[in-house]
Amino acid sequence: MANLIQEQQKTTFDALKADFGWKNVMQVPKVDKVVVSVGVGKMAKDKPKVELVAKRLQTLTGQKPVTRGAKKSIATYKTRIGDRVGYQVTLRGKRAQDFLNRLIHVALPRTKDFKGVSATAIDEMGNYTLGIREHSVFPETADEELKDVFGMAVTIVTTAKGKKAAHAYLAHLGLPFKK
Repeated sequence: MANLIQEQQKTTFDALKADFGWKNVMQVPKVDKVVVSVGVGKMAKDKPKVELVAKRLQTLTGQKPVTRGAKKSIATYKTRIGDRVGYQVTLRGKRAQDFLNRLIHVALPRTKDFKGVSATAIDEMGNYTLGIREHSVFPETADEELKDVFGMAVTIVTTAKGKKAAHAYLAHLGLPFKK
């Protein structure tokens, strides 16, 4: 697959300079990093399932995930400080671009009843967070592995200066927002 994100990044300045009054190419937002995180939830005590989640996350992102521990002890959920509650992967550079290409052009269109992503998930800093209910929308997952499906959160961290610039930039990259 061609690196579509990189090609779109080259045309961003020409496409958006009139809207934002940019005079220099260095003012154009860029994707700084992509953070993929998965919570293990009720599976936390089942070690084989938790290791399976880590292995599949590594397959999807191409990078080994980092274990995230609990920050507080909560008796109701039977968690103690430091207990494994999830995994996180931070992708930068080419890996982030490759993951975004697969997310935008392959995984999101495969989502059931997909009508676009919400534009309200852009925060004031210009970052976009997207929740994916099933990891099976990615082509790397084999069909026989569909017994343990988990969701994930994908945060696209940009260098945009606000909501409006981030929305225009992500729309230009090809993120399918709802109309």
